[in-house]
Amino acid sequence: MEQQDFSAVRGALVGVVTRERNEQEVEVSLGELERLLETAGGEAVFSMIQNKEAPDARTYLGSGKVAELAYYCGCNEVTLVVFDCELSPSQIRNLEEALGDRVRVIDRSMLILDIFALHAESSEGKLQVELAQLKYTAPRLLGRGGELSRLGGGIGTRGPGESQLETDRRHLARRIHALEQALAEVAENRRTQRQARDRSGLDRVAIVGYTNAGKSTLLNRLTDAGILTADKLFATLDPTTRQCRLPGGETILLTDTVGFIRNLPHHLIHAFKSTLEEAVAADLLLVLVDASDPEAARQIEVTEELLAEIGAADKKVLYVFNKCDLGAAVPGVGRVREGVIYISAATGQGIDLLLDRIEQMLHSGARRVTFRIPNDKQNLLALLYRDATVETVEYGDETVTVTAVTDEKTYGRLQAFDSACGEETEHGE
Repeated sequence: MEQQDFSAVRGALVGVVTRERNEQEVEVSLGELERLLETAGGEAVFSMIQNKEAPDARTYLGSGKVAELAYYCGCNEVTLVVFDCELSPSQIRNLEEALGDRVRVIDRSMLILDIFALHAESSEGKLQVELAQLKYTAPRLLGRGGELSRLGGGIGTRGPGESQLETDRRHLARRIHALEQALAEVAENRRTQRQARDRSGLDRVAIVGYTNAGKSTLLNRLTDAGILTADKLFATLDPTTRQCRLPGGETILLTDTVGFIRNLPHHLIHAFKSTLEEAVAADLLLVLVDASDPEAARQIEVTEELLAEIGAADKKVLYVFNKCDLGAAVPGVGRVREGVIYISAATGQGIDLLLDRIEQMLHSGARRVTFRIPNDKQNLLALLYRDATVETVEYGDETVTVTAVTDEKTYGRLQAFDSACGEETEHGE
């Protein structure tokens, strides 16, 4: 759908201090919410925080605070209120009734979905975003009765699919089913591509981390990928894979992935599952962190939590603290589990050291092995010459005996021919 100019949208941000969230946490989260609103094309005119042990079931805020919010929205010509939480359909409806016809209410998840819709460029990305929007937003929109004409009218309603959600629930169910089928086909194609990369024998490294940590900038620095970079949240949605040459001459596959953020909508994680599988399938994860951000430690926690959620918690990890040219604000760096390296992807500082460390970590666990390869499988020699260090080769009547220093990945592919394992078993590529 045609994108509109939302630069004139004046918004208000609302957070609640509860038993589970203290004031500092809410203030930090509201600061992030302001950046999200700016990324979506809006302007935060004012913020409001209420101390309340538990959110109000009807309007999330107390009735007095709702009246105060309505007054300030009127005084400041605010047309959009963003809550830093997840609102129920009834809460959205009740708040909009209290704030007046000119004010639309959305929650944090809806704002993130809107940004994803704004930045989705590939057909896969658009399918993923529309599916996530329908699963998360449709029940909330359906709760508004006849007000669905608002869809497509501003931040929190933008989508790459239909310009207006139909009120017919059966239509939505059919659309969701069609999107899931289309994404299943895309996921199958991605698996086929990944299997082809597996057959290439190249190690795979995925760059993961909080949004706006500089992942695309790092990929550009290491591979000349030419990806668009911007000082915005979720500037890149579609994964990009490029070849990267290590100092020793080895070529690896390096992938830039979608950024993480706290309270990332569950439906979005599910919709982008095939994209995030690039991290699950990687041999090494580069967890990129903005070293200049005072919230870096918390962002590491969020990244680790989301990696665990997608099944990548047990991966080999290298923590890379980026933007060190802006100064390091990271408290407690020693807590990171497998070592830290400081770089600036923008200036190139520390990049050579980073490549050395990647090479070391990919080759950790290397072993010297003598393989006995049947003469009719001599094509496996090419694999050893490419992915291992071949020391000796002896040709016999029935087998070729090769001594090579190999990493775990290559050894796993040729383990059946390890002379120390006894009689070889049939093995094919």
